[in-house]
Amino acid sequence: MEINQVISSFVHTAIQEGYLAELDRTYMINRLLAILKLDNYQTTEPHEGALLTFLDKLVDFAIAQGVIEETSFEIEALEAAIMDLITPFPSQVNQHFWELYQQDKKQATDFFYRLSQANDYIKTRKIAQNIEFKAETPYGLLDITINLSKPEKDPKMIAYLKTLPPAKYPLCALCLENEGYRGSPKQAARQNHRIIRVKVKDRDYGFQYSPYVYFNEHSIFINQLHQPMSINQRTFENLLELVKVFPHYFVGSNADLSITGGSILAHDHYQAGRFEFAMARASVLESFTLKAFPSVEIDHLHWPMSVMRLRHQDPDQISQAAGYILGHWRDYSDASLDILARSGDEIHNTITPIARYKDGFYELDLVLRNNRTSAQYPDGIFHPHPDVQHIKRENIGLIEVMGLAILPPRLLSELEAVQAYLAGKISLDQVAEIHQDWAQALQEDYSPDQSVEEYVKEALGVKFARILEDAGVFKLDQAGRAGFQRFIESLNKGVEGCII
Repeated sequence: MEINQVISSFVHTAIQEGYLAELDRTYMINRLLAILKLDNYQTTEPHEGALLTFLDKLVDFAIAQGVIEETSFEIEALEAAIMDLITPFPSQVNQHFWELYQQDKKQATDFFYRLSQANDYIKTRKIAQNIEFKAETPYGLLDITINLSKPEKDPKMIAYLKTLPPAKYPLCALCLENEGYRGSPKQAARQNHRIIRVKVKDRDYGFQYSPYVYFNEHSIFINQLHQPMSINQRTFENLLELVKVFPHYFVGSNADLSITGGSILAHDHYQAGRFEFAMARASVLESFTLKAFPSVEIDHLHWPMSVMRLRHQDPDQISQAAGYILGHWRDYSDASLDILARSGDEIHNTITPIARYKDGFYELDLVLRNNRTSAQYPDGIFHPHPDVQHIKRENIGLIEVMGLAILPPRLLSELEAVQAYLAGKISLDQVAEIHQDWAQALQEDYSPDQSVEEYVKEALGVKFARILEDAGVFKLDQAGRAGFQRFIESLNKGVEGCII
């Protein structure tokens, strides 16, 4: 297909799908000519097809003609620039979003999610490459994802990036100044990026979707100010306020300390979405009440990490109770379980909070975290231990805490080798060294009449559950259960009739 026909087909499809009006046809053709550095155009009958297919052909032409270099940054920048042309201005997107919101909250987020997919901000085609499945564990069905969607930088690009000075604008990948930004070799292209402005209490936040969504409608609420993550009472109030504004979404925050948090601690933000994680379905081990907040229902969940679920119809009651628990936990130590609140001036205890609105009640899950290290566990006492790091050694952030494993791309080929070994097709030395002990252990219980693929998937789920158990501060064994009860008693010290 020659370039005139590609341009004609792209513009025709954009009009058909409602992103442009017929009056925009000539203007759009000329904008594409400018981007592709072409001076002439001949009207040609368009072909039918998918918009992103024609986008690919425009990019292929630009590479072939030397308009851009064939690098991931140049390609993504051109793709974003082209798709920006069919995306309404931020003011228009915001106006339409809030008009829809007045009619139906779900309609508003549906509109914004579809737009973010259609304009290729959400990388739907790359996300489709991910391997996703559920695995049965003692804690229910956990979600497992082998992440193949995020592009990996080649060694030459990594070496080149090290020679570049630190970025000064935008300050980080989350800053609202990314909206419309061309990008750079160090920063993603964001011309087609749109952000919904949301007032949270008295502060301004931006609402956007993740370009590489890990679950349905995976979204981010970003503080307009570039300031560090911090877990405090204000955090709980903000999360509960956001689920009041978007009751069909959960909203949670990574913890604010290294080892326990996500990869970006420098910019205050929350993650959200329309998805039920395994932790939301967890059963209750025991219930109790707090002296100062007797009407707040509090459950200790059957979950590999230590979770307290607070429920009430009044979000203010929950946020105040959560603030009390956080303040107490910050200073709480139990040396018998390796829980120490401080090392000198360094704080170790924090919380990963998750809010939702369910059946007329607000819920706030408080996941107790500690980031201590030791000579035995230099990566973290409550962090994946060495014997499970062949699967995942990165921090256990909000998404994993709730029961969704995000595993590295290397595992795809490595697990295939483990399967081949179990099936007797290759020898043990052909399995990656980091998996050899695991492969031998799996072989002991493997039966040839089983599906080797399903057997390894199930084993991977059990391993992920173990990873979460490592991150739990109060284990679900006898010592851990007793330790959790001591913590609750300390919250209610001197209270008669405390229910445990």
